[in-house]
Order: sequence, then C-alpha cells, then structure tokens
Amino acid sequence: MRPAGRAHQVVGGRMKEEGGREKEKEKRRRKIQRRMERDVFELEGNIVDVVAGRVFPGKVTIAGGRIREFSEQDVDSGRYILPGLIDAHIHVESSMLIPSEFARLAVVHGTIGSVSDPHEIANVLGIPGVLFMISNGNKTPFKFCFGAPSCVPATSFETAGSALGVEEIRDLLARKEIRYLSEMMNFPGVLASDPEILAKLSASGKAKKPVDGHAPGLRGEEVRRYAEAGITTDHECFTREEALDKLHYGMKILIREGSAAKNFEALCGLIPEFPGMVMLCSDDKHPDDLARGHINDLVRRSLGKGYDLVQTLRTCTVNPVKHYGLDIGLLQQNDPADLIIVDSLDSFAVRETYINGRKVAENGRSLLQTVSEEPANNFKTGLVSASQLKIAAGAGKVLVMVALDGQLITREEVEAPLLAGDFVVADPGRDLLKIVVKCRYRESKPAVGFVKGFGLKRGAIASCVAHDSHNLVAVGTDDDSLACALNLIIREGGGISRVDGTEEEILPLPFAGIMSGQDGYQVARAYEGMTNRVRSMGSRLQAPYMTLSFMALLVIPELKLSDRGLFDGRKFAFTPLLF
Repeated sequence: MRPAGRAHQVVGGRMKEEGGREKEKEKRRRKIQRRMERDVFELEGNIVDVVAGRVFPGKVTIAGGRIREFSEQDVDSGRYILPGLIDAHIHVESSMLIPSEFARLAVVHGTIGSVSDPHEIANVLGIPGVLFMISNGNKTPFKFCFGAPSCVPATSFETAGSALGVEEIRDLLARKEIRYLSEMMNFPGVLASDPEILAKLSASGKAKKPVDGHAPGLRGEEVRRYAEAGITTDHECFTREEALDKLHYGMKILIREGSAAKNFEALCGLIPEFPGMVMLCSDDKHPDDLARGHINDLVRRSLGKGYDLVQTLRTCTVNPVKHYGLDIGLLQQNDPADLIIVDSLDSFAVRETYINGRKVAENGRSLLQTVSEEPANNFKTGLVSASQLKIAAGAGKVLVMVALDGQLITREEVEAPLLAGDFVVADPGRDLLKIVVKCRYRESKPAVGFVKGFGLKRGAIASCVAHDSHNLVAVGTDDDSLACALNLIIREGGGISRVDGTEEEILPLPFAGIMSGQDGYQVARAYEGMTNRVRSMGSRLQAPYMTLSFMALLVIPELKLSDRGLFDGRKFAFTPLLF
C-alpha cells in the first residue's frame, strides 16, 4: 500500500498538469479570437441570397474567414455580392495545368471550387497520380472536390498506364478527400450487369458517396436501367430530348460547355424548367479558354437570355454543394466566406473573389502564387519512323472517322482511298488525313486510320493528351510530318506539337505527359499561339488540339482509333479500316 502522502502528491501533480493544459487551451482560444477580430471586415452591395431566393441591399460582415452576419440597409453601391461559382464536372488535367495553377486562373473568373475527376492522370500513374492531384490541390485555398475514377482504363480495347480495380476504388472512396465515384463511362458494362462494375457501384453506395454518369446517346429503357444502378448525373447530353429522358428517371443534368464539347445552347432551357436538377460544368477546358473565362461566362449567357438570376446561380452554387456535400459557403450566416463581387449583372465582370474570407483575385488579377512541384511521368516508347505509318493498299473502300467541331462524337463515312504505288495515302484535297495512335507505355506498332474534319493542308499536329489512356495521337497530311510530330513529343516525354515543313514546335507537358507546372498564363499564351498556327495550316476547328485529344476516346461513338486499331463505339468492337 502506497503512503497517503505519495498518493496526494500524484493527484496534485495531475491537477497541476490539467490546470496547465486548460491555461494553454485558453491561451490558444484567446489567440484565435484576437486573430478573428483582426480579420473582421465588411463588404457592401446588393446581396444575392440564393438559398432564400432574394436580392437586397446591405452589408456582409466577415470574421475569421466566415460570414458573421448580414445587415439589410440602403447602401450606395451598384455592386452585387454572390456566392462563389462551382464547376460541377471537370478534368483539371485537360487545362494542361496542375491543380494549383488551374486554381490561379479559375479564381479570376469567380470560380472557387470544382468537382474534379482525376481520371486522366489515373490512366497514366494510377493511385499515386490521384494522390498527387489531392496533395497539390491542398496547397491552394481553392476548394477541389476529387472523385475516385471508376473506369481506368476506360475500356479493355486500349492500353493504359495503370488500372484501378474494385479494391483500389474502395481504398480511394475510404479517403475523406474523395467525395464521389467519378463518371461511370462503361455504360454497356452497367447494362450488362458486369460484376466488376456492379462491385464498384456497390462500394460507392456503402461509402454513401454519389456516382457520376457518362452515357452519351442513351435513351428510354436503357436510361432507366442505368439510373436504377445508382448513377445520379450525366454531362454527355447533346440534345434536349436525351436530357429529358434522363431527367425523367431522376438523373441530374450537367450542362457542359468546354473547349471542344459545347452543349449550352441546346440545353440551357432546362435551367428555368428544372432549376433543382441542373448544374453547369466545363468537363474539359484548355488553358487559353480558361484564361478568358469559366463558369461566369455561362451565368452571363443565361442571364442574357432572360433566365432568373437565382435559378441560374443555383446551378453553379446550391445544386453542386448539396449533391456532392461540398464544404463551400453559400453566402449564409456562419458559412465559409466563399463569395464574389460583380460590377453588374449585365456584364457579370468579376471584380473580387474570396475563399474562406481571403481575397484570391481582384480586377482580373490572380492573387494566388505558383506552387513548385517535381514532375512524375510514365513514358516508355521509342521513336517512330515514317515507314511504320504506311498502309498497304487493299481492294475496296476505306472507313473514315469524321470529327465534328464543338462535339466529342464523330461520324463515319466510306471513301474511295487515294493510292500512291502500293500504299493508301492522305488526300488533303478531300480533307482525308491520316490519324495515328501510338502506345506510350510499351513498344508496339502504331495504329493508323483516316479522319476528316481537321482541314490541314500541310504538315501534322500531335498530342500526348489523348483521352482516356493518353497515348500519342497525331493527324497529318504525310508520313514524314506525322513521324516528326510524334517524335517531338516522345523526346520530351509528353506535350503537344506541330510540324509545318521545316517548322517544328512543341509545348512540353512533363507532369504525367499531360500537364505543365509552369505559370498558367504563359502556358495559355503558348497554347493559343500554337492553335493559331495550326489554323494557318488549314484547320477550321475552333480547338484543333482539344478535338484531336478525343479521337481516341472509345466510349464516345461513332468511330474512334485506339492504339490497337479502329473502334466502333456503337458496337463496342474493333472494325476493319479497309473493306
């Protein structure tokens, strides 16, 4: 038995230790309180309450990064204070910028958060690529919501750099940073009750996280079955009729307006008709377009059509916040102070952007700093020779992909081939160009086909941004130019390139071969310059590199080209080039 005095000393020591902890807690509390009091400021203008559905003049008091209170009063200001905007579906990688740099450009346009599918980098680097996106995104105040890529690779008909099975999906969904299961592109697998697909959907259900959809052209009974599998959204509608089918079965429609796919005009009428079931997104936004505008452009266009202010804003604030459970403020008391200020509703020019009460953009200038990162990559192919791109002549016709400006879908046509000796060659006079897809993860023979719609009169363009597996893709008028454009990228380990006679140009993308870590505005200018020079080579496309990047996306019909051959997206099977 211990002496009483000893026991008393131990208890007394504990009391002293607990007292010290309480004093330390109180000290920290007072420090936080002082900081909050220092960080108190007011903004005045016409306050847009998207939750209550009203607009009133007054002041917003912000303290410690949160909305402390509102005061409704007459103020001498034509400004409008609104919640920050959200892109409800985007692949950040398609901006060719790492997340922190994407954020630098996006905040200038009032975007304070995004629902981001890291599917592109996952195809190259797997889970380490997804974790890189999360880690880099955490180095900026921008509010990224990342998903678990559901289809890596997108299909079994192409070669990717990685694969995410059911266990990998479960591991990702267990992370708090992962808020949803990214777009379920394998809709044939859903309809066929593929066991692996169903297991991924089940894992998302058990994690209580929503599932994004991707089902271009799906209608009627097939949409019902797709939705009943637990899929809650779709961003691939390009007709109103298709969108209405999906809405009928409870799916929310994400109206997309990106650099290549532009569906806003066809679908914007859904905003006043189904205000709680619609969101706005860009899906894919190249750097020059991002430098010019983002979701703010869609809000401006919607208001210009006479649509209601609150209903329009809910599509890019309330609806994504509630659907994905985002930690983003909606300009309500005690919310994070995530807000923007615009001069007028007509111009919708964003003058100030705040995230957690911190001003991150002002008068068209980003206040965020560039974040330095070390690149990671997966690039294992050797150089290409022009002789590898030759197509031996055969009897009959050639099956041709037709690229459509502003669309991800393609059409198919049958053409009589142009022959040069024993080989089928490109015919720029008919806009019948060669297209090449080369696996970058191993040595293999390039796949070669024909495409119309690019309009090149000479030379070639190439890219390592090729959805979804990000192999090399090139379009050109002759084999020498094609091989040169591909080899420029292979030597750099990723990028986009252009060859026009003796002119050779490349924009390097060292992060997974699809992103740059450089200043986003510099990347945007370089990209825009290359795009303009491609137009001088004859292309009529608004975004030739973006359109090129979707020529290997097998899950979008009709015809596409994988590293393994020509693919019919309607039959979901390979198809012969010559017949």
